[in-house]
Amino acid sequence: MKTYLVTGAAGFIGSNFVKYMLSKHNDVRIVILDALTYAGYLGTIDKDIDNKRCFFVKGDIGDRQLADKLFAEYDFDYVVNFAAESHVDRSITNPQLFLLTNILGTQNLLDAARRAWVTGKDAQGYPTWREGVRYHQVSTDEVYGSLGPEGYFTEQTPLCPHSPYSASKTSADLIVMAYRDTFKMPVSITRCSNNYGPYHFPEKLIPLIIRNILSHKALPVYGKGENVRDWLYVEDHCKAIDMVISKAKDGTIYNVGGHNEMRNIDIVKLIISTIREIMETEPQYRTLLPEADRTDVSWINEGLITYVADRLGHDLRYGIDPTKIKADLGWEPETPFAKGIVKTIRWYLDNPDWVKAVTGTDYQAYYDKMYGNRFAKPNEQNDACIKSAMARKGGCEETNR
Repeated sequence: MKTYLVTGAAGFIGSNFVKYMLSKHNDVRIVILDALTYAGYLGTIDKDIDNKRCFFVKGDIGDRQLADKLFAEYDFDYVVNFAAESHVDRSITNPQLFLLTNILGTQNLLDAARRAWVTGKDAQGYPTWREGVRYHQVSTDEVYGSLGPEGYFTEQTPLCPHSPYSASKTSADLIVMAYRDTFKMPVSITRCSNNYGPYHFPEKLIPLIIRNILSHKALPVYGKGENVRDWLYVEDHCKAIDMVISKAKDGTIYNVGGHNEMRNIDIVKLIISTIREIMETEPQYRTLLPEADRTDVSWINEGLITYVADRLGHDLRYGIDPTKIKADLGWEPETPFAKGIVKTIRWYLDNPDWVKAVTGTDYQAYYDKMYGNRFAKPNEQNDACIKSAMARKGGCEETNR
């Protein structure tokens, strides 16, 4: 049986990875390490934790003593590091937090693995490693910077981050590869495009728009909504990570993308029309709407959209070329966006208690502080609709992981 240390697994992608691995493999044991910061919710994984195949430890990846203790107790074969501060807007207001977690936390995990896995030295003085171990870093396409209207990120694209968040993830990637070059450490890295799917924290674009529609609130969109992202269904991403860990050569970097490029404004409009259709054809879901708005759902329309002042340094377009991982490992995305977005919307409609649990007082206070004064003047033709929605305004969309 292989034992995995999965960090940050009370968050979005990490929790989906744990669920995927436990359902697919009978011969794995998973230890979750998570600090349970604002985006980590224990309720997401509570049914997975059985203290037989899945264990939970609350703690910080930067805690050296704790990391050494866990390696000694569980004798890990793999480390999969999802733990990261990942909200670009938060990195603009507090860059140092991102450097501490994303850079120094990664370095601490690498050192803990090195202390546990090194078995000696070879004739050239390089460390020798226990057979079958690997450190895997989950990264992002944002390390490459921004694209123009054409072209795609490949694994050879120069690193050019534009935000404190992406700079911290770039630094973590470079440290991982430095440990590979300096210590011959068995490592791998995946750089993914924007993920979507179940258990996505509602500060991000898709779940935020869903939540705001169900609450009859304004749907804020940065700038003109023309920023383009490549969307990857989270389960497809989990499959890719599993394949890389088990099959890829040591020291390999793979881009993982969904072949689903869309403008933010088009995604918002698609979510509006999809929820409107569901409410019209399956009226049992209207119980999720405010009581006064359940009889006539014609208000679920594009008049809810309002444009807000753009984020500082907002990247225009991301696009992933996943040719390498397909050629080497046979992975390719399986979920078209048109199918995945409906699955995602229905998951949120069917799990309102989860949404309520993760959007408490702290979440609302954060958005009141960050975005309360960022709403721009609405389009004149939608003035009446938007003013009504603005009276009940929610948060602002975040286009990145």
